[in-house]
Amino acid sequence: MPAVSSRRRGRRTISEINMVPFIDVMLVLLIIFMVTAPLITPSMIALPRVGKAQAQPVKPIQVLIDKNEVIQISGGDSKTPLAAKLGDVGQSVKRLQPAVPAGEPSAPVVISADKSIKYETVVKVMDALQRAGVQRIALSVQTGH
Repeated sequence: MPAVSSRRRGRRTISEINMVPFIDVMLVLLIIFMVTAPLITPSMIALPRVGKAQAQPVKPIQVLIDKNEVIQISGGDSKTPLAAKLGDVGQSVKRLQPAVPAGEPSAPVVISADKSIKYETVVKVMDALQRAGVQRIALSVQTGH
């Protein structure tokens, strides 16, 4: 009987994980990714380019939108800024634009908005101006880093 019990003691189960197949699979995947990575083209977006204007417009009409989304219109013949509501912006700007002869461009409208307001507000102002027939609309930005 002692021979039978010694066999049980001599044979032990291996409780370690065999890492060789795992490493083989990882190396194959690494080689596949290294071969296919240069073949994948990154998605590029073709942005439109704009040139610089020849000269600044003579008398632009400014639409100012502050951080509380209060709209003020200045420029043209008016020296003091006029407060306007979103629905009245287009008509107020049309009243301030001077009459121009046929074939000449009308006075541009520059929208200056606080950077903390919603983008939707700026788009609504631009839409109101376009619906009123204003053709030259620009956005004022701060240059620099």
